[in-house]
Amino acid sequence: MIRIIPPRPLKKGALVHLYPPGPHLRPAWQEFIRDNKDYHAPWIYHSQDPRYFDEYLKRIAQGRVLGFFIVRNDDEKLVGIVNLNNILMGAVRGASLGYYGSREGAGKGYMSEGLKLVLEFAVDKVGLHRIEANIQPDNEASLRLVRKLGFRKEGFSPEYLQIGGEWRDHERWAILEKEVRAF
Repeated sequence: MIRIIPPRPLKKGALVHLYPPGPHLRPAWQEFIRDNKDYHAPWIYHSQDPRYFDEYLKRIAQGRVLGFFIVRNDDEKLVGIVNLNNILMGAVRGASLGYYGSREGAGKGYMSEGLKLVLEFAVDKVGLHRIEANIQPDNEASLRLVRKLGFRKEGFSPEYLQIGGEWRDHERWAILEKEVRAF
């Protein structure tokens, strides 16, 4: 297991804390992707090519993505990755949420707490008002997670994202700033 030793967490909970992705975390990211590749299919397909991580960091540096690594408090193991994508400020102040957890951490509360910390950060530090999660209808674990956090189902988007070469339908869920502040 690769341990993460970055400078300091962005936010900390009882089970996990958040770190911003950086070049020093490449080994932890590679291990996470390798160990969870089959677990995440068919919902998401990861590239294990190291250039993908470089592109990810580049998108973060350009302000196109705000990334978070969810790290377990007791052993510094990477147990989840969360991204705020399509961030719009001005009158919108919104973003799309993408996330994936580890097989090892499933059902242990790491993603629930980690997503809660990310949502609080998004509202308190970034100034977002609305955060959407678009989820494939068969992804029961992800649907349970957003329901638990108080997201509301707002609609259905046919052929919303292309994943693994196929256009996939998604349900659209959202949470507002005032709902995050009520955690």
